[in-house]
Amino acid sequence: MSNDNPKADISNAEFEVLDVLWDDYPATSSDIVKRLNQKKPWHDKTVKTLLSRLVKKGVVDFDKAQRQYLYRPLIAREDYTKKEATSFVSRIFKGKVAPLVAGFANQNSLSQQDVDELKALIKQWEQNND
Repeated sequence: MSNDNPKADISNAEFEVLDVLWDDYPATSSDIVKRLNQKKPWHDKTVKTLLSRLVKKGVVDFDKAQRQYLYRPLIAREDYTKKEATSFVSRIFKGKVAPLVAGFANQNSLSQQDVDELKALIKQWEQNND
């Protein structure tokens, strides 16, 4: 899987399809529809359209196996989420992470586990950057 293609703008619906594909691939469109339908109803034609869009955007590819298409992601979940997080922080918070975390803290949206994970990340960063 390539990790140099975190460029495409992906809609929320496309992301849901891609998210299911990241969990287990390669997968047929029918497999993807079944997994998506565990959360909410999806129409087969809609999923095929979304897969086609993702292929055109260079985020998903497929192999033809007999009479079925087997889809696979071309971008790793980690690469895409990193790109989106960086873009969000850059656009909304002018590249600063502290206001984002402060917003969650001020809304009491951080769990103790979140705080512990943030502390561990900061400690790791300090060790790597001293």
